[in-house]
Parts: sequence; C-alpha cells; structure tokens
Amino acid sequence: MSGLGQEVGVAIVTGLLQGCVYALVALGIVLVFRASGVFNFAQAEFGTTGLFAAYAALTLWGWSYSWAIAFGLAVAVAMGLLTERLVVHPLRNASRVTVLVGTAGVALAAIGIQFWQFNETLIMTMPRIVDSFFLVPVIGAPVTVQQLITLGVLVVASVVLALFFRSPAGLTIQAAQQEPTAAELVGISVRRVSMLTWAMAALLGGLAGILSGPNLTFTAGFLSFGAGRALLPGFMAAVLAGMRSMPGAVAGGLTVGVVEQMGTLSFMIEVPGARAMLLFGFLLVVLMVKPHGIFVPRSAVAA
Repeated sequence: MSGLGQEVGVAIVTGLLQGCVYALVALGIVLVFRASGVFNFAQAEFGTTGLFAAYAALTLWGWSYSWAIAFGLAVAVAMGLLTERLVVHPLRNASRVTVLVGTAGVALAAIGIQFWQFNETLIMTMPRIVDSFFLVPVIGAPVTVQQLITLGVLVVASVVLALFFRSPAGLTIQAAQQEPTAAELVGISVRRVSMLTWAMAALLGGLAGILSGPNLTFTAGFLSFGAGRALLPGFMAAVLAGMRSMPGAVAGGLTVGVVEQMGTLSFMIEVPGARAMLLFGFLLVVLMVKPHGIFVPRSAVAA
C-alpha cells in the first residue's frame, strides 16, 4: 500500500475507534433532547465525573477494577438524576436557552469540584482494562484492546437501546415524549420517565468517560475541554442525527471521528487547526445541504 493510502487507512481506523466515544456521548445527548427538548451541556461531565470516581476507587481506595467501574457508573447516574431533579425539573417551564444555561452551569460546577478534590494530582492516568495492542494488517494502524472494548460496549449499548425502545417501557417513554398531557391522563408518570431518561443518558456518558480515560492522561473537564474533548464532537454527531435518531447518533459519532482524524494526514499537518477546520467545515456543508441532518429518517424530517 502506498504511503498516502496507508495514512488514510490509519486515519479511518483511528477515527472510527475515537468515534465510538463520540457516539456514546451523542446517544446521551439525543436521548435527553428527545425526552425533554433540552440541549444537555452536562453530558460530557457525567462521563468525566464517573471517570474520576472510578479512578479514586481503583487507585486511591484499592478497589478491584470491576467494582471501580461499577462505582464510577453509579456516580455518573446519580449526577444525572440530581441534574434532572435540581436543575431541569425546576426549570421545566422556562425557555430552552435557560435550561441549556442550567446544564452548562452543572458542567462548570462539576469541573470546579474535580479541580478542588484532585488539586494535588492534576494530571492522572487510569490503568487500562487490558494493556495490550496490535497492528491492523496491511494498514498498520495501532489498535489497543481498550479501544476494541469501547467498540464492543457501543455495539451492545446500541442494541440494548434499540430493543428497549421496542419494549413496553420504551414505548412508555416515547408516549411521554410525544404527548405528555395524554400520557399523564392514562397513568404514565412523566416525572419518572424524565428521571429514567436522564439516568440512561448519564450512564452512557459514564461509559464514554471510563472507557476513554485509560487511553489518555486526564484532568478536570476531561471530556468537555480536556484531552478527551468529546462534548463538541458529540453534539456534532447528534446534529448529524437530527437530534432524534439513535442509530443516526452512532453513525454520526463514527463519521465525526473519521473526519476529525483526516486532519492528521501529513499534507494537513502544516495547516494550523486542521482537525477543527475539517470538522466544522464538514458540519457547515452538511447543514447547508441537509439542514435536518444526514442520519435522520425521512418520516422525522416530514414531521
């Protein structure tokens, strides 16, 4: 394979694997938006907070890896539930911009707490679940087992969500999303549905943080503005999905990951901010041509 072809192949493989994290974040964003019409800027910090909790349990308290992961996910879910109860629910009659600012405030508060609690070790490293890697044949792209685990978790999460939304509980959530007043009249608790939705979104964020943390050193705000920086790519993926399609969120996350990695090609290295430029340029072109997103069902566009 030629040098350029190999570079492109490596960028595609790396982008797809990084896109798995973006897809997990995008799934949580789409889930919350479909349930309440809220742009949740705290989604990434659900993941960072879960990662910090797992790190503390594993390295500071000496817990096993499985229990540390469980604890981190539990903390992320608890943060999601508290956000829904203390911020989103009181602002349920406010404008969407007000609620958006509220979720951004949650993210900033979480970052402040992370700095406060871990001020002596601002740069941390989470051990990998499996510390090994291999090279993809022909292309030569390095792939860690940790990244493959993230891919597997994304596949499982996508299948579980697809099956869940076809179950009675999932249909209940969709009914509460579409007609909350009618849902209340037939005995569906919109409040409980909202709490369940935020808990599920926080769980997806926790998975994104805990699984991506071992690949990089991390600090406060890891998934929002740090080395993990999955918040904006996750929102871009959600936009490509029209903020409604769960499969579209997965496809959008993988696409954003690949487009972003194209900025690492040798002929793009001389261009300052090549990765960000490609990413935002791609999103701008898509929205000009397909303002509803490219991974959204036609029925949703028509609605």
